Amino acid sequence: MDLHLPDAGPLFLAVLAVHVLAGGAAVVSGALAATARKRPGRHPRAGAVYLSAISAVFLTASVLATLRWREDWRLFLIACVAAGLAWFGRAARRRGRDGWLTRHGGAMAGSYAALFTGFYVDNGPQLPLWDRLPHLTYWLLPAAVALPLTWRALRRNRAPATEAEADRPAAPRSAA
Repeated sequence: MDLHLPDAGPLFLAVLAVHVLAGGAAVVSGALAATARKRPGRHPRAGAVYLSAISAVFLTASVLATLRWREDWRLFLIACVAAGLAWFGRAARRRGRDGWLTRHGGAMAGSYAALFTGFYVDNGPQLPLWDRLPHLTYWLLPAAVALPLTWRALRRNRAPATEAEADRPAAPRSAA
């Protein structure tokens, strides 16, 4: 595999190294938060790490895009979406209003999907097997995978599908 790194100077490469580390931390902590039981402990701890990591991804993407705007503006927009959704998801949880679980879970999952979208849009053409896919796949596949998984997770965690459903008393859980 021939890895292509842009020749944009030492500052670019230093920020890129931090960006890659932050992205890796976001991937791992996001997976840990998503797979943890939604209660005190691993879920909020991993979520806090994810929020910090995605914020670092956003900041470093901002610097990288500033240094190479023509090549990286699309990646900057994806980083804005990823960070914005993560910050919205955290705010939804902190406010705790009706339907917060749906907003929190949907926003965090959308943030995670955007993180992967940025990775594949930037690196897909250099990855084995991925390099054979149409470019549009890099933009759509993360969301196509995330949508049904998010829906399933929200339903499993009893997140209401609508605001009207949020106003109804919860059905008792079965002992299944």
